[in-house]
Amino acid sequence: MPQKNKSKSSSGTVQAAGPDSGEPPPAPEPRASLASGDNVEGVETVLEDLQIIKSPSDPKKYRYIELNNGLKALLISDLSQEHCTDTSEQPETEDDDEEEDDSEEDDEEDDGSTEEHSSEEEELDSSEHGEDSKGSGGSCEGRTKKKKGSSEKQSAAALCICVGSFSDPEDLPGLAHFLEHMVFMGSEKYPAENGFDAFLKKHGGSDNASTDCERTIFQFDVQRKYFREALDRWAQFFICPLMIEDAIDREVEAVDSEYQLARPSDSHRKEMLFGSLAKPNHPMSKFCWGNAQTLKHEPKEKKINTYERLREFWRRYYSAHYMTLTVQSRETLDTLEEWVREIFIKVPNNGQPRPDFSNLQDPFNTPDFSKLYRVVPVRKIHALTISWALPPQGKHYRVKPLHYISWLIGHEGAGSILSMLRKKCWALALFGGNSETGFDQNTTYSIFSISITLTDEGYQNFFQVVHLVFQYLKMLQKLGPQLRIYEEIQKIEANEFHYQEQTDPIEFVENICENMQLFPKEDFLCGDQLMFEYNPEVISRALALLTPERANLLLLSPEHEGRCLLKEKWFGTQYSLEDIPQEWSDQWAGDFPLNPALHLPAENKFIATDFTLKTPDCPHTEFPVKIIDHSRGRLWFKKDNKFKIPKAYIRFNLLTPLIQESPENLVLFDIFVNILVHNLAEPLYDADVAQLEYKLVPGDHGLVIRLKGFNHKLPLLLNLIVDYLADFTAAPDVFSMFAEQLKKTYFNILIKPERLGKDVRLQILEHCRWSVIQKYEAIMKNLTVDELMQFVTKFKAKMYVEGLVQGNFTSAESKEFLQYFVERLQFEPLQAEPPVLFRVVELPQKHHLCKVQSLNKSDANSEVTVYYQSGLKNLREHTLMELLVMHMEEPCFDFLRTKETLGYQVYPTCRNTSGVLGFSVTVETQATKFRLCGK
Repeated sequence: MPQKNKSKSSSGTVQAAGPDSGEPPPAPEPRASLASGDNVEGVETVLEDLQIIKSPSDPKKYRYIELNNGLKALLISDLSQEHCTDTSEQPETEDDDEEEDDSEEDDEEDDGSTEEHSSEEEELDSSEHGEDSKGSGGSCEGRTKKKKGSSEKQSAAALCICVGSFSDPEDLPGLAHFLEHMVFMGSEKYPAENGFDAFLKKHGGSDNASTDCERTIFQFDVQRKYFREALDRWAQFFICPLMIEDAIDREVEAVDSEYQLARPSDSHRKEMLFGSLAKPNHPMSKFCWGNAQTLKHEPKEKKINTYERLREFWRRYYSAHYMTLTVQSRETLDTLEEWVREIFIKVPNNGQPRPDFSNLQDPFNTPDFSKLYRVVPVRKIHALTISWALPPQGKHYRVKPLHYISWLIGHEGAGSILSMLRKKCWALALFGGNSETGFDQNTTYSIFSISITLTDEGYQNFFQVVHLVFQYLKMLQKLGPQLRIYEEIQKIEANEFHYQEQTDPIEFVENICENMQLFPKEDFLCGDQLMFEYNPEVISRALALLTPERANLLLLSPEHEGRCLLKEKWFGTQYSLEDIPQEWSDQWAGDFPLNPALHLPAENKFIATDFTLKTPDCPHTEFPVKIIDHSRGRLWFKKDNKFKIPKAYIRFNLLTPLIQESPENLVLFDIFVNILVHNLAEPLYDADVAQLEYKLVPGDHGLVIRLKGFNHKLPLLLNLIVDYLADFTAAPDVFSMFAEQLKKTYFNILIKPERLGKDVRLQILEHCRWSVIQKYEAIMKNLTVDELMQFVTKFKAKMYVEGLVQGNFTSAESKEFLQYFVERLQFEPLQAEPPVLFRVVELPQKHHLCKVQSLNKSDANSEVTVYYQSGLKNLREHTLMELLVMHMEEPCFDFLRTKETLGYQVYPTCRNTSGVLGFSVTVETQATKFRLCGK
């Protein structure tokens, strides 16, 4: 699929949206210059900056200001409501339930399976997604802390500085990332080392920071009434940070632990290898992470004073005129402006020019770039990445040429690259485009990459896979840009912007403060999302550069073990490089014929055109109400009368005890869901790109079907899913492909310490839970396609269907959804109430120690979790437990990470394990630094 524009949503709470009609939204335009608003709370008149384009669904007021010291700020006044609820996520929010609806998604290459709730949107590395730029692609995330979602509207602020790892001195790699850590260690005005974090935790807040190639971002949120003081405390890190000398060694350990945690990640390993291909004088070849070697041991040997160099780096680069600030709160714009001017005017301006690397063009124009690199991955996975280095494309943000190209390359419908590869059982997933992280896009180059998760057979034929990609690109170059397709993408993005859903304020301000470095004022809110103007010349120029002779091929496979004699310096990645075989290079250099099965996508029938808000047909209720309850199923319904946007959320659980009868059944269920998703991929791809999200999850007790998006075409989407479920088929070669892939998936779960630890903990606690090891043993028994079809027949014969419909539907329409399941599947009711939770073992009241050796002996990362069981969940106990964790979080972080330097990830967690409460404290550390012992 194509890369997605990194921002899809706004923050705040929508009370009323745009026109209550079926008309599609018009293209957004700047409003006026500066206009007077209504009286706010009868106190003052709001002056909003109307040049800034915002969504008609966005109730917030915006004002842009520049301080005398050069700092630029966007003020966001959100007086809409006291609570912020994400309409897309709120119905899905489950109690961090350990019935395995975990949020512990893999952030790197997945293997094309839906096992462990992954989906094709979550496959491959996070570096190849436009969704999240943190922790990958030359971005080192600092001070990561786990945060629970909250319905309370927080105040938030984010600050972006246009300096990153590209500015690291040659003799101190990782200094920019290290400084991002160190500025938090107290200030002259507030000297307590962990004072800011303690203040935030006391008042329900959180903070984080990340270092990218050319930017560093800091952000926090807190309860509104403490926002003014929090702003003042936070600003001191940019005014007068202490950065005390004796904290350096301790915080180096945190940076080193962060680096060690990243080392087994195939996505990070690929990026460091790719960066090493840049010209020696280019900053892309630098080691952006930093570790104990570069920040502690080598400086001591070379008599480098890291402390002095830190302060020197801060004085040179943490200057007000490099900074963009975004603040959002339930205050008036005048109040926010008063606070920002009073506090941030003290940030020093050194008057020096901004860091500029734009003269370092063509960093990958080297003889070794356009070769084949074979790589040994950590995980069992075959993956091919084809990459091109292009001139910087950021200046073309109004056209977005790479987004247009990725839309076509990543298409999964008929005539696409992936459609043909799937028919041959050569590939499971494909992502194409530019993620807009600093690694993929900066002032010196832009990367366009195509990453394909291969099957065993696809790996054996990977040159044929590459050839198919080159044929598709040649077809696009011959046909040229297509206005019809551009306008289709434009319409989809405009619909989403017009009826945008809501995100946490902290996420919103983080995104906007970075946008302020990239776009002019009028496009701060939409520059990363909207397709403004069709320019075929700009698109053609980018497309013309995607040629075989300019491509870099990176092939990951466990089959390369023992064949790769080279080693990347920092992450130890084993690799080899070789010329493209003459046979293929000669063919690609000539006028090779095109595969006639390749063609452009047809018109998308899933794009919404009716945005009418439905008239309710039942009384308003605060919570969902049961509108159907019979032997075959139950349906809950709630009509949206709060957000008033033409979207809806649908969830159905198809429950059956059959799944948990044996490990073999669990494996067959996983294969069944994988093949069902595979069968749906092509017919439903248009729905996915038209912002209709669907997800099929192999739950512990049944199949979970989740849909959300514009309600106009959601019934069509749901009916197609039910049709494919009713008429399920599995070709023998497809069955073999997914059976082999699941073997790799189970293995990849087991080699991760945190996943293995979780699996063991839940097997101890939950009665009759089958472990991943038992599933791995079951799949090695060579199950057959006949056994799968027998399982599916039994699955569809008897079940109980429970559903929830919420949003812009009537109750009558919602009842039709459940009825369609009953009519198409023709299932019988279950004889007993279906299980939805495991029974939980009551732990004896004494200490228990469980040691598990990691299965990946080359991975030093380890996890220690201390778990305390409480008792059956009730509202009061759960609330108290959450409060306990909230009060523990900062002292836990301060003592175990900051003072004791035990590890980078340190956190307490409230756990709801199948309705039984508990809490745990977890430290992720390295076995090379500490010895695990217990009595």
